[in-house]
Amino acid sequence: MYRRVVLKLSGEALAGEGHGVDPDALSYIAGEFLSVRDLGVEVGVVVGGGNIVRGADLSRLGMDRVRSDHMGMLATLINALALEDALMHAGMEAVVQSSFPVGEVAEPFRRERAVRHLEEGKVVIFACGTGNPFFTTDTAAALRAAEVGAEVVLKGTHSAEGVYDRDPAKFEDAVKLDRLTYEEVLKMGLRAMDITAVSFCMERKLPIVVFNILTPGNLRRAVSGEAVGTKIA
Repeated sequence: MYRRVVLKLSGEALAGEGHGVDPDALSYIAGEFLSVRDLGVEVGVVVGGGNIVRGADLSRLGMDRVRSDHMGMLATLINALALEDALMHAGMEAVVQSSFPVGEVAEPFRRERAVRHLEEGKVVIFACGTGNPFFTTDTAAALRAAEVGAEVVLKGTHSAEGVYDRDPAKFEDAVKLDRLTYEEVLKMGLRAMDITAVSFCMERKLPIVVFNILTPGNLRRAVSGEAVGTKIA
C-alpha cells in the first residue's frame, strides 16, 4: 500500500454523460475517495478541465495559445471547487490550492502547507495546473507528486482501463498492456501521459499507474498497490 499518492483525475470523469460538471458523477467520485479513507493513504489530486474547455483545442481554432491555456487552467479551478464541495458533503476534509492567486476562492499553492494538510488527513486538490501555459495537467500531477513526496502518480481516466498498444476506440484488437517501462512508453509513442510528464517521472523514478476511475473500486485497488490498469516504472 502506498503512503502518499497524487491522482491525476480527468475533467471528463466529472461530466457524466454530458459536458460540464454532473452532480451524479461528483457523488460517485466522492464515494470512491470515501472508500479509501480508512486505508490511511494521503491523497492529493490534480484535476483536468477537459469537461469545460481545453486550451489546446481553442489554440487549434486560432486563439492565442497563452490565453487559451489560461482559460483551460481556470476550468480546472471550477472542477477543483466542485470536487472539494462533493468531498466535504461526503464527510471528508478537503482543501483547494491554486497555482494562480485567486483571492478567497482557494489557497495559493504552498508545498509545506500542502504536506501539512496531507498529514492531517485532508484531500488536497491542486488547481490551475503548473500555473504556466504550454504545460498539461499530466505534467502538473507529476510535478506536485515530486514536490509533496508522493510515492506514485495515479492517472484516473474516464474511458480506457489502462494503456493499450493502439487506440482501443479505433482498433477492436487493441491489447491492454499491464506493465511498461518509461522508455517503452516514449519509444512507442503511447498516450499514457504526455511526454513531459513521463520523462519527469522517469528521471525521478516515480511510478505511474493508469486506470479507469469510473470502474467502481479501482481507486481503492490502485492506492492499495493491487494490480490494476497499467503500471509504468
